[in-house]
Amino acid sequence: MDLCDISEIRALLARHGFHFSKSLGQNFLIESWVPRDIAAASGAGAGTGVLEIGPGIGPLTVELSRLAGKVAAVELDRDLLPILGETLSECPNVTVIPGDVMKLDLRALVAEQFPGLTPMVCANLPYNITTPVLTRLLDSGLFSAVTVMIQREVAQRICAVPGSKDYGAFSLYCQYKAAAELLFEVPRECFLPAPKVTSAVVRLTPRPAPECVHDEALFFQAVRGAFNQRRKTLLNALSSAFPLSKEELAACISAAGLPADVRGERLGIPEFAALARELGQRL
Repeated sequence: MDLCDISEIRALLARHGFHFSKSLGQNFLIESWVPRDIAAASGAGAGTGVLEIGPGIGPLTVELSRLAGKVAAVELDRDLLPILGETLSECPNVTVIPGDVMKLDLRALVAEQFPGLTPMVCANLPYNITTPVLTRLLDSGLFSAVTVMIQREVAQRICAVPGSKDYGAFSLYCQYKAAAELLFEVPRECFLPAPKVTSAVVRLTPRPAPECVHDEALFFQAVRGAFNQRRKTLLNALSSAFPLSKEELAACISAAGLPADVRGERLGIPEFAALARELGQRL
């Protein structure tokens, strides 16, 4: 069965009486190059165990099963389970796990499903859960790589550089946790039904916390403070985030080697790290 052939997809869904759910962000792939290229980009191999989130009817799952030692696919929509039972019947190294990835014990899942394998993530994520899922995956510290197809605008935000229009607190968070690469775009016409936006594939390779950051909690407090009011100068934005006078905050900004009128959106990880050190000395 060609899981990207639109006529075969329609016949498969009709056999099982399946209807798309807008609330679950369901858009199935209809171009075979997309799951093939995503699986190849993931770095999956015989020594890896791949966690897939939201397999749909399984086109990416099948491609991953050809590369990886084991695939564990977490599916929230129970109406898709009998469909996956049919489409993955010839993939003995795939286990479908019913449930919500935001509620599952990831450490237990990895230990149970991937003994002796290097865990990684590869998925076509529903747009509406991209940020919380990526945050949970990166915070877990369990995976050697996270390769996902997401909304292009979010992918651009993840990979944005300081001073660009897409740069924000989530950019800093992702780049603090991992090396981020935008790999390729996927047109909306590659899906059934077609979404309203273009998608993109991004790969996040987790890495140790930057050595320049001495207090992670204080670092991210400074980041959140700066971007909660990103149109304001850093001095004015931080006034709402820290119990320090403007004079003390101005002294911190100066001691960190930053211009007095700088905005948070101009700062990268080293600049926020320097600022957090100065704030820590005065708090």
